[in-house]
Amino acid sequence: MEHKIWVCPKCDNHGYETGQFAATGGGLSKIFDVQSKKFSTVTCTKCKFTEIYQAETSTLGNIFDLFTN
Repeated sequence: MEHKIWVCPKCDNHGYETGQFAATGGGLSKIFDVQSKKFSTVTCTKCKFTEIYQAETSTLGNIFDLFTN
């Protein structure tokens, strides 16, 4: 399998950090503050440009969010 090296499209830096965040969707998920959308991020360590990718969410995680908020 080929391993690709990430390069920042803004400053050509090769250093990066990854992260995640969750956001509410619309309708009932917004009313009950359920994070129904999950995203992964890649951030350049030099200029801080960030790319965001939508990720899968788990049903169990969404139910847990409902009872913990």
